[in-house]
Amino acid sequence: MRRPVSRGVAPALLGAVLAWTAHAQTAPAAAANPAGQPAPASGVQTVTVTYTRDPVDKSYRKMIRGMERFQREHALAPQATLRFRLLPRSPTVDMHGITLRVIGDHIAVPVPVAPDNSFTLPRNEQALQEDAAVVANRKTTSMTWRAHVVTPGLPPGTRRLGDLRLECLVGMEAGLVSNSSPLFGWISNALTRPEQVCDSPDGNFLFFTERPVFAVTLRAGDRTEVLPFHFLYAGGDQTRDMLPFCDCQVLLDRTYYAPIWDRGWPDDTLVSFDYMDDAPPAPEAAP
Repeated sequence: MRRPVSRGVAPALLGAVLAWTAHAQTAPAAAANPAGQPAPASGVQTVTVTYTRDPVDKSYRKMIRGMERFQREHALAPQATLRFRLLPRSPTVDMHGITLRVIGDHIAVPVPVAPDNSFTLPRNEQALQEDAAVVANRKTTSMTWRAHVVTPGLPPGTRRLGDLRLECLVGMEAGLVSNSSPLFGWISNALTRPEQVCDSPDGNFLFFTERPVFAVTLRAGDRTEVLPFHFLYAGGDQTRDMLPFCDCQVLLDRTYYAPIWDRGWPDDTLVSFDYMDDAPPAPEAAP
């Protein structure tokens, strides 16, 4: 079993990570409403919308397909619920007070956003027919979008591997991974379907922790394994030029890969995290 780098090098490693993220592209904290419309009242509006879709805006149809995929694959995480979540890409983006709308040619549907910047999407047939977009009141390239599948009752600081498997399938089906450059291959060009990405060690689907991570450990029954270093920090080989093309851009020190493709680890495997700011264990007293 390979062990991660020693905790003694953590400060130097964190410094390197922060140096990388310091060069991430920045965006204004708040952008004008992309649709040029006043803030909507609650409920659905039938309007004539003047809107040119940004390629990074999320497709409502695809996100609904992601929700349908969640229902089909629910056995991976039978107790879990699905939400979508917004995370920062730019170091200066203001993640407070974000509003979302589903915008079509003649419809605008407000989407409530929770304080943790998570949300669910209502199903609206007119929005589906109009191939609507899900639009935030921020620059689209200043945020990343992820599915958030969480089984309740897990120990603090842990995730469940089946939840992560379902997050990948839903996220790929919903088209949430954005601003990926073929030059750097964050999601390989050869892998086009959710199954190909999520069932392959070359899929490169990134997950995010809540705080800068030091180590990730898998536990299933009596089996325990610490993930190798190259599973952390988007592989640990990013350059300044590569970061703008990864949606880990400002969250590099919170990223990890999980072996969701390895069926030797059951869905109930617990994924636990040691964080950079955790206190080191106290030294043992001399005999």
